[in-house]
Amino acid sequence: MSDSSPARPAVPVLDVWCELQCPDCHTALGDLRALRARYGDRLDVRLRHFPLEKHRHSFAAAQAAEEAFAQGRGWAYTEAVLDRVVELDRAGEPLLVEVARELGLDAEEFDTALIDGRHILIVDADQAEGKAIGVTGTPTYVIGGERLDGGKSQEGLRERVEEIADRLLAGQPD
Repeated sequence: MSDSSPARPAVPVLDVWCELQCPDCHTALGDLRALRARYGDRLDVRLRHFPLEKHRHSFAAAQAAEEAFAQGRGWAYTEAVLDRVVELDRAGEPLLVEVARELGLDAEEFDTALIDGRHILIVDADQAEGKAIGVTGTPTYVIGGERLDGGKSQEGLRERVEEIADRLLAGQPD
């Protein structure tokens, strides 16, 4: 017997091109928390990696974030690292493992993941896709086919994301 109930429409996606050593991404954290609180599971907020060469620990931080997602605490880890942007600049990779330990994640596995590079392909693919769509800095948001650059100014960005999300959600069941 087949289920004849209508399929639920796809949830809109907000891709957030970010790097975990970026002070502007730290500033954007309040907006991301507000968006996640407002929309919950009606909006899929996805972290996309765009490590910048000027931040020497950003590539390792992106890999560590992927390990955190693999261990089920990706957003908590991302937020915790962004809250320590200045410290990451000084402390480097040991801080990434320390944050994992503080969150109750398998810190040994983080250490191993940073050595064996198991998440490099994800980070490389995100960065390549970002470059292909015109991402030049972080944070950059992509929603509903629109790219919103927050690297120079974040003024009004959350409102613009909400406007697009509301338009995409119009008519969808709650």
